[in-house]
Amino acid sequence: MNYRRLMGLTPDGMMYYNEDLGTVEAMLPTGGYKTAHAPALLELENGDILCAWFAGSYEGNADVSIVCARLEKDATKWDEPVKVSCDPYRSEQNPSLFLGPDKAVWAVYTAQLDRMPGKDNMQFTSVIRCQKSVDGGKTWGEYEVLFDREGSFCRQPIQVLENGRWIFGNWLCTDSESGLAGDPTVFQISDDQGKTWKMVEMPESHGYVHANVVELEKGKPVAFMRSRAADFIYRSESSDNGDTWTKPFPTVLPNNNSSISALKLESGRIAIAYNPTCTSDPKPGVAAWPGLRCPVAVALSEDGGITWPVIRYMERGEGFMGEENRTNNKQYEYPYLMQGRDGKLHLAFAYKNRIGVKYMSFSEEDVLGAKREKGGLYNPTAAQSK
Repeated sequence: MNYRRLMGLTPDGMMYYNEDLGTVEAMLPTGGYKTAHAPALLELENGDILCAWFAGSYEGNADVSIVCARLEKDATKWDEPVKVSCDPYRSEQNPSLFLGPDKAVWAVYTAQLDRMPGKDNMQFTSVIRCQKSVDGGKTWGEYEVLFDREGSFCRQPIQVLENGRWIFGNWLCTDSESGLAGDPTVFQISDDQGKTWKMVEMPESHGYVHANVVELEKGKPVAFMRSRAADFIYRSESSDNGDTWTKPFPTVLPNNNSSISALKLESGRIAIAYNPTCTSDPKPGVAAWPGLRCPVAVALSEDGGITWPVIRYMERGEGFMGEENRTNNKQYEYPYLMQGRDGKLHLAFAYKNRIGVKYMSFSEEDVLGAKREKGGLYNPTAAQSK
């Protein structure tokens, strides 16, 4: 497929080829909204790709809604986004996309009350809703409430384990003095495809949220989590299909109190997309907001997320490192990583201080650093002998 050379992204969904990184990139159409945040991706059975995010004036405002754009298979331009949700009294955020057993696309998201005088953060009022599309994301039905416990929050989609169990990572927001630092992780589990659910708590998980569930082998999922203390990405294990979990422990990957995205690749490696930054002075039990949300990296592990020998920066922003990163880079945040049926990796994240959503497509070999020729992978030893 032929793409234009990347000279600069345009907010019209046009796909470009980045010769420097070997990636295909686009800035999705904004739909006229002021901000865009927390994108999610889904490949449909016909090869089309959907991207949903929340858009509006500012996170937490009642005019924030879920929107969804489409990239048709083999197309070189994303379509304009369509509006999914429109509750005038709630800020609808953090969408995830799931292909249900009814063959409908499920958009699952949070819905919190608008700000009140003296209350900036209203996440403790959130419930989790779902809207469905039977025409591949072109139109959407009315919402239903999946989880009505106030304070319920989510980010990653429902995962289906090898035994057929559904597991959905949540966390519970409270209106407390410690604020978001006290939020614990829970899992919603269903053994009848969402007809009924039970809640399982992760022990000692206060401040570890955004659980990304990855099944390493049958019956043994792990969860990778964001840290409110802005120190490291944390990891918890289960050996019984998610019925019980270990206390979270830190990985070697830094975390800046921002969202991550983890999945198991066809190769067997675990991949995580994240911002490889953290606070310089983390304090347990205290939420930190270092504001360092650049670059966007993809890390690969071959031992289930214990070690991470391969890390590549896929989005370098304005290119400043160290202390300069604090003021000279814009924010590139909340990445979502997906692998398509053809093996390609697809990455989306909020772009340049949330002015839009950036999309990238590349291969696992691109992350590993392997160079390609028409005949396959580039072999540096063979090249030197020519």
